[in-house]
This record gives sequence, C-alpha cells and structure tokens, in this order.
Amino acid sequence: MAGKTTKHTKCYIYTRVSTNMQIDGYSLESQREEILSYCAYKKMDVVGEYSDEGKSGKNIAGRPSFSQMIEDVVSGKDDVSFIVTYNLSRFGRNAADVISTLQLIQDYGVNLRCVKNSIDSSDEFGKFMITILSAVAEMDRENIIATTMAGREQKAREGKWNGGQAPYGYILKEGLLEISEPEAEHVRLIFDKYTHTSMSPEDIALYFQSSGIKKVTYKNRKNEVFTAEYIKKVLDNITYCGKIAYGKRKSEKIEGERNKFHMVTQAEYPTYQGIHQPIVTEEVWLAAKEKRTRTGVKWVKTHSLAHEHLLSGIVRCPKCGFGMYGNVNRKKNKKDGTYYRDYFYYQCKHTKTVSEIECDYSKQWGEEKIDNAVIEIISKLVHNPKFADAIKTKIDSRIDTVELETDIETATKKIKNLYNAKNRLGMELDRLDFSDSQYSMKYQDMQNRLNSIYDEIANLEGKLGELETRRLNVIQQKIKGENIYQILINFDKFFAKFTDIEKKIFFKAFIEKVDIFPEEQPDGRIIKSVKFTFPIYIDNEEVIEIGWEKNHLDESVALLVHTDSSI
Repeated sequence: MAGKTTKHTKCYIYTRVSTNMQIDGYSLESQREEILSYCAYKKMDVVGEYSDEGKSGKNIAGRPSFSQMIEDVVSGKDDVSFIVTYNLSRFGRNAADVISTLQLIQDYGVNLRCVKNSIDSSDEFGKFMITILSAVAEMDRENIIATTMAGREQKAREGKWNGGQAPYGYILKEGLLEISEPEAEHVRLIFDKYTHTSMSPEDIALYFQSSGIKKVTYKNRKNEVFTAEYIKKVLDNITYCGKIAYGKRKSEKIEGERNKFHMVTQAEYPTYQGIHQPIVTEEVWLAAKEKRTRTGVKWVKTHSLAHEHLLSGIVRCPKCGFGMYGNVNRKKNKKDGTYYRDYFYYQCKHTKTVSEIECDYSKQWGEEKIDNAVIEIISKLVHNPKFADAIKTKIDSRIDTVELETDIETATKKIKNLYNAKNRLGMELDRLDFSDSQYSMKYQDMQNRLNSIYDEIANLEGKLGELETRRLNVIQQKIKGENIYQILINFDKFFAKFTDIEKKIFFKAFIEKVDIFPEEQPDGRIIKSVKFTFPIYIDNEEVIEIGWEKNHLDESVALLVHTDSSI
C-alpha cells in the first residue's frame, strides 16, 4: 500500500564531523543531504537523526549522539531496521569498536549501510567488507606511525637531533645542534663541580644562586634559576658528551583503558654517536653517571643510630675551601674485636679541587668542639635585646610570588593551547579518508606535525614543573624562615631538647658555611667566620657573614634581619 511504512523501511541516520570541517562531502549538512537522498531512493523512512559535531571517530567514548543512537536501538524505541551513515569512517575508525558495535546492533535486528562505500551489513559480503576495511584503516594508521618512528630512529642512528627544543648549551641551526656560549660554560661548570668535588645537585644549585650565576634567557624562557632538579637533568643528559638517545620516553597503552596512552620513561634505550660537538668528554659524563648511581643508594647506619654530623659540608676546609665532612673512628675491643665506642670528627676529604690543586689538609677536628663553638655564636646573636623585634617584623612581611604565578599561568595557557591544537590535528587525522590515493602522504605529514606538538608540550610541561617547584620553594622558604625565627627566639629552651637530626636541619637552614682556622688559636678561637643564610646587621651595616672575634658580638649590635622577599 502506497505510503505505508513497514518495519524494514525504518532507519536512523548518523552524521559526524570534526571541528571546523566544512569541506564538500564532509560537512554535516552535505552528509545529511546525501544520506537523505539515498534513503528517499531506497524508500526508507528516517525516524531519527543523530549527529556528533567536533568528535573524533577513533573510539565510541565521547560521542554522545552515537551512544544515544545505540541505546535507542537496544531499547527498540523506534523499531528500526537500519542505521545509515555517509561512509564507514563516520561510523568509526577503530576496528574493534566498529566490529563490536556492529555485532551489538545486529543482535537487535539492525544493520548498517554506508552510502559512499556502498556497504550493507545485512548481507555476508557487506559484513565482510566492513571487517576488512575497518582493519585496513587501523593497520594503515599503525604502519604509518611505525614508519614515522622508524624514520626518527634512523635519524638518531645518523647522529642527528630528533626534534624538540635544543638542550641548554646548544642552539638549533637548520635542524643541527651547535654549541652556544656562555650556556655551554654553565654546563661544563655543573659537570666540573659534580665530578671533581663532593657537591650534590642541591649544593651546586645553592652555589650558582649564591654566586649570581643565572641561565641565559631568550624567547619564552624566563626561568633564570638553576634548580637542583634542572641540574640533575643536565647531568643525566647524554647529549652533552656527543651522543644521541632514542626512545627515552615512549607512548604506552594505559592498562585497562581502550585507546588511552601515556608517556613512560624507559629504563633502557639505545644511544648513537652524534654529529654534534660534545660539551664535556664521555669520561666526564660517565663519571657523573657513576656518581649519580652511587649516591642514589642510601647508606644504612648500623651503630650510633641517633648521631648526626651536624655541620657536615657546612664547615669549610681552611686550605681548599670545600666542605669538610663528618667521619667516624670506630673503636673495638682489643680482646674480642667487638664494637664499643665511636669517635666523631670533621675532615677534608678532597684530594683535588676543581682547579686541580692538591689539598693535603689532614687535621681531624672533633665534632663536639666545632659544634659547641658555633652554638656559642648563635646564642650571642639571639640574646641581643633588639633581636625579637626584628624577627617579628620579618615574620609579618609578605611573600611575593606574583611573577612566578604569572609565568605559571602563561605556561599553563600555552600547554592548554597546544593540547587543543593536538586534539584538532588528531581530528584531522581521524577524518582522513583511507580510500584517498594520497592518504598515506597526508597522514604522515600530519603525524610529523603531531610529533612536533608533543615535543613542545613535553618541553613546556618540564618548564611548568620547574616553575611550580620554584613557587613551592619560595613558600616553603617563607615557612622555613618563620619557623627558624621562632626557634631562634627560644633558642636556649629548644635547642638542647632537639634530636641530632633536628639540630642538623636547623643548622643547614640557618648557616651557609663556617670557616675555621687551620689550628686552634692561642686564645682558644677555632671559628674564623660564619656566613648565614639570612642577612644580619652589625653596626648599622647589612652583612651575611661575620668574623668571629673574641668580643665582637658582645660589643656590637647583631640584629638578624631578612631582606629577601622569597622568605
């Protein structure tokens, strides 16, 4: 009967388009018009229209209209027999999703028709073609990615830089790394300090900051501070000894999640000889690597568990100027060899300095003698009558992180924009028609652009991490300073009750270095000078270091005043 609608003529139509995709044959309206013309020709009654705009077809998740359409099929809402779409790529581009969804709707008596591909899943050949085309599209994508990555690995084998921002100390010229001074000099100094002294990355960062050594800045790189984390990255970067690493970070599937991946740092990865000039020798880089590996293992004490070397690294050798470190002379019973007592002392352990001068200062100073002399200095400072007022003023001072927060906001916006660009490019990749004769070339070009965006994101996220760390450090320094001030006010009450580890933390926070005389002076003096982490005023002059003279602190006004806005 004319005009009568029967079950087998009812259908849903589905259209999908990525953001801003309005080219002929792909815009939502052009898809809809062609589908409706097809349905009219086939005498099919459209009882529902579903459309996802700006949605990727790589998986079902995130396509609300598609999901609603499948729910309506399962519920039997309109008793349809077909879903009609423009082509198979509009329905889905992931083979597993396409096959599983097709199986689901067929379980409810509904089949799929693709206008452009002339595919009908209601016959065996049509279902077979859907399976093949879905698999081919996914395999083609994977093969292009594999080919692209193989090309990048070949580039690494040839010793060429593989994309992304050049490491600090280098600049990129026509895709090749060239040494950039004075950045490279900073890199050499980091390796020199780390491999020729006992300085840790934290010590080197403090040395750079106290010496006024800052990063060279250009373009959008505003972070001038060498942080400990940044120094660790420099020490671990094999590029500096003339090598190229490949596959240090890889995209790996998130277990239990479909089509979701994340970047994972690999424990092992190949390295190749680079064509760029090294900044440090391979021997120096390997020495730094050995120390990084060795110092990463924490030493476990077996005796004198409560004891800490309070001023280890803070007391400086009177000859070479580097830190003296706590040591122990373990006495044993001569009869049976059993342990019975430890003697603790500070000693210079540097056989060489950075300038290659031999250090033969071998005197061992008893820790208790040095510690007590420093405690006496602090006690004289805190007993100054104007001390409490000065401390209160500094505790009430405001913390300034405005510039850091501005930089964090800027970096965050840039990362957001890059992710948006990545998603848009992903959608463009997704909407490519695999039946296009130039599909592979277009896909590879877009994949290269996508890799470049990933590199930019990685660099910016690293910079954002540094900014967040600096901001946190500023806040923590403020809190640390306030806590120290409170302790100093009540120094005599608290210090004696501290555990050794608490005393060590206090000293490290309050004192940068202690210089000593080579020998104890005739009047009993040991300490030559003390440099504090907080500036003090003596005789109306701001200083951060004072000479320890017998009555100097008794006769002068020593007022602890902090002028750094970061605390």
